[in-house]
Amino acid sequence: IRDPQNNTTPKNRFKELEKTYGKEVAEGVTKSLEENIDRVSNVQQNTVKTSPSSQSTPLDLACARLKAAGLRITQPRIAILDALIKRSLPASIEQIHGDLAGSACDLVTVYRCLAAFEQLGLVRRCYFHNGTSLYQLSLGNEMIYHVVNKGDNSVEALDAATSAQLRAALAQVEDLLKSRGYAEVSHMVEFFGVTGKAAQNRPATGLIVP
Repeated sequence: IRDPQNNTTPKNRFKELEKTYGKEVAEGVTKSLEENIDRVSNVQQNTVKTSPSSQSTPLDLACARLKAAGLRITQPRIAILDALIKRSLPASIEQIHGDLAGSACDLVTVYRCLAAFEQLGLVRRCYFHNGTSLYQLSLGNEMIYHVVNKGDNSVEALDAATSAQLRAALAQVEDLLKSRGYAEVSHMVEFFGVTGKAAQNRPATGLIVP
């Protein structure tokens, strides 16, 4: 170890001090020097551990959110997070469970983990037109909106420009509600429709939309 201020080892410093001031003074100064080196070393190590890495993966970021909330990083949670990361679109509990083939996660475990993730804001929930819950990982990125095909339950993300316009409009509504005294304002927006042959074969409802 070396003195971080002058790159001198405590042993060499002790010899110099002993020669000039005597053994008692040398021992006191050397002890203080070693304590100072330990403090600097601990600070450097903690800085390395706590500084966010520009190379952090989505799984690293998700695990950091769990740790910050005081939750343990368990194998089922890691498996579920990994399944969410690999899916670019919202998925149902059954679909996520299907991605965990070979793991020890049952449907109840998946449900409980997703409920905990949602409470932390780590996942967003949306819905099929029949009320089935869908989940998507949320790591602080911008809200993505989707359209669900009622014919086959496929999910498609809206394009970036449309999503940006929608976010801006909804932000204005949220700001208006906050100005009226509402707190913890949030929203949930999903679009549903049918395409292709399913739309052509769908019976008319008789409703007239102005």
